[in-house]
Amino acid sequence: MRLLYLIFNLFLNYSLRLYFRNIRLVNATKNKFSRTIFVSNHPSAFMDPLIVSVLRRPIVFFMTRSDVFSKWSTPFLSSAHMIPIYRQHDGGNAVEKNKETFRKATEILEGNRSLLIFGEGLTDDVFERRLKPLKKGALRIGFTALEATNWEKEIQIVAVGCNYSNPTVMRSDILMAESEPIILNDYKASYLENPSKTINELNRVLEANLTGVITNIELDSDFEFHEQVMMLTRSGMSPVCYDRQIPLEKRWRYSQELAKFINQFQGAYPVELRNLAEDLKNYFVKLKQQKLSEEVLYRRMYNKQFLRFLQLVVLSPIALLGFIHAYTPYILIKRFVEKSFKRKVFWCSVKMVMTMVCMQLFNLPLLFILPGVFALGFWPVFAYYLSIGVIGLIWYNWRKQLFLFMSDLKHKNGSTEKLLWEDRAELIKRIQQVIPVNISSF
Repeated sequence: MRLLYLIFNLFLNYSLRLYFRNIRLVNATKNKFSRTIFVSNHPSAFMDPLIVSVLRRPIVFFMTRSDVFSKWSTPFLSSAHMIPIYRQHDGGNAVEKNKETFRKATEILEGNRSLLIFGEGLTDDVFERRLKPLKKGALRIGFTALEATNWEKEIQIVAVGCNYSNPTVMRSDILMAESEPIILNDYKASYLENPSKTINELNRVLEANLTGVITNIELDSDFEFHEQVMMLTRSGMSPVCYDRQIPLEKRWRYSQELAKFINQFQGAYPVELRNLAEDLKNYFVKLKQQKLSEEVLYRRMYNKQFLRFLQLVVLSPIALLGFIHAYTPYILIKRFVEKSFKRKVFWCSVKMVMTMVCMQLFNLPLLFILPGVFALGFWPVFAYYLSIGVIGLIWYNWRKQLFLFMSDLKHKNGSTEKLLWEDRAELIKRIQQVIPVNISSF
């Protein structure tokens, strides 16, 4: 393991555990070293390689789009286990350039190390729970490595599903699930007879494996319906509308089964389901007209204003420290990132990494100032310095709760909200009658 990769893992592990509220691994690989090609879906740009490489045990080298490699960045990126992959639409002789990439990949697999490849090859600008068509590069790399080793070493492919509640929402959830491995050596005879046919057939198997470890909604027109059902039942992978008593893995399985139920109709819903989808849409339109959201309505109907006020008062001193230490560098990073990156899909991960780096640099003088000012020893000050990320998180939650508290006091409309709550109850009853997906079965 290269030094920079180790540093990244330690630093980013801390950052990601602050960013995500819940992290869950399902059927996770336990070995650090193996000749495995991990093929993942790619729903969230830079966030995906961070979570797949940092939050799991295997040490991986991962394919990275070639346009980020330059004369100055190449040594840095290579030390972080990144290998350039060249795409046809980037121009240049991609096929010839990728021969060197395949050679490096073969060396890595021969050395009992693993690769991470994002099989879809691109990320949507808007987060969606679906699988795009898989490229065949992972299989080609695997069989190339087997030929180079004369088929003597076992090489396998494992599908890794990144399941976010929503990667753009801080303190949301992430569940990573892995499929059973495909042992490429088992396909030696068929590959030697017809390489293209074998790769095409295995790519369909790999696609099925990856579909099995994510929530896959096949039609764009079904995205909204799927999300709205999850929000009202509070049983799925919504980042804000969920039951805290339900484990994340159960919520993920509910999301999967709900998607499978919806997919079977291919947009041609039976009458009862079509009417339900239409009424759900109208309900969310009414919420928007009242400047409400499902989250806000639910919170106001279960309002405990005094306890929330007490929590705000108790945490205010720590929140003030968080504002000083964390929010000041964050606001500068936020402005820089949103001006520099045109695609919003890159914002959350870049903000997270840059804020953590700049926050530590911004507060570095504390190590020299506090011991002299307060006559403290170095280690108490160092411990405080290391806790600044947590203090910043307290500020983030405190600020969010303060805005919600003020909004509830200012805008609460009892009669309108009561009518909406009655509509909501009726919709939930219909969901239970029409959709045979029950959280208690998982």
